[in-house]
Amino acid sequence: MSNPETSRESLEFEPLDGSPFGISVDFGGAGADRVVARCTAGAETLRARFYAAGGLLVMRGLQDIRNRPRALVELSRLFGPEVENYRETLTSARYFHESVAEILVLSNAPPCNHLPPARIEAGSESSVRFPERVNWHTDQSYRRPPPDVSLLLGLDLPPAEQGCTLYADCSAAFAALDPEKKDYLRTLEGIHAPSWIGRSRAAVENGEAVLELLPHQLPQRHPLVRRHPVTGELVLYICEEKQMDYVDGPVVGLSTGPGGDGAALIRELLAHATREEFVYRHRWRPGDLVVGDNRSLLHCATWYDAERYTRLMWRTTVMGNPGSEYAGEEKSWIPRDGSAPMAGMEHT
Repeated sequence: MSNPETSRESLEFEPLDGSPFGISVDFGGAGADRVVARCTAGAETLRARFYAAGGLLVMRGLQDIRNRPRALVELSRLFGPEVENYRETLTSARYFHESVAEILVLSNAPPCNHLPPARIEAGSESSVRFPERVNWHTDQSYRRPPPDVSLLLGLDLPPAEQGCTLYADCSAAFAALDPEKKDYLRTLEGIHAPSWIGRSRAAVENGEAVLELLPHQLPQRHPLVRRHPVTGELVLYICEEKQMDYVDGPVVGLSTGPGGDGAALIRELLAHATREEFVYRHRWRPGDLVVGDNRSLLHCATWYDAERYTRLMWRTTVMGNPGSEYAGEEKSWIPRDGSAPMAGMEHT
């Protein structure tokens, strides 16, 4: 481990170029132990700056974590009380890291075979706004309580203009709405569901069978507007059309299905929240670690040429402070009957 002098080095933050929110800190390729020591020593400042910057932090120069993956878990613990074990969540085994249960692997290489989104129309690749840009979501919103923070580490990457990750500030988006709209949205709940159970917009439109679910796999309701438990700000809490329930929703109390009033509202809010003034585009460099607040941000990936390039990312998810709406709740996704988390879903 690094010596005490190293651990006392201050962290120097910079605003993100061209972004309305977010900050960065560059570790210059330092060893993983040294990075963990510096961040641990400055943890209080790190968290304060993270939240003050809208819940987006880019940590550069962390290539050495590839050689010591547990360091990613140690850094993740600085942002919340629990780093999730993916083997206990609704996650297919093909995404599991070979040795660290808290790391999710995202790659187009086998065995993961996680392919990029489709390329949008020629000349429109720079677009960030829904519906031209799809797949805007917040991680694992189909659970109660939902996770707090995700950390995404770029290891093997396509060229910088491909395979970007976009982040949208749903706090600023909510603040920009008119007062009457804000009051209305605060009375509503959305219904969130895994994308693979036949309840997405596309699945309903295509007449796909709806998967029978065990109790711990059921869709979950969340307020369309949440109060952030740290900043106190009100934020839109919505998701892409793949990750909401178009059988019984997507909005409680509004007409259901792809042609219903609930669907129209979700599309309106997605288009609003992903306006350019609310969005940051992250162009990845090897060793970048992006820390994003799931309680206040949407994110989505952009296309890359998966036939020419391998993209390898590691992700951790932190939970434990979702806000007063979830006070005292048990984890909805933990089976109570002894079944496996993905029982009946293995083929999806």
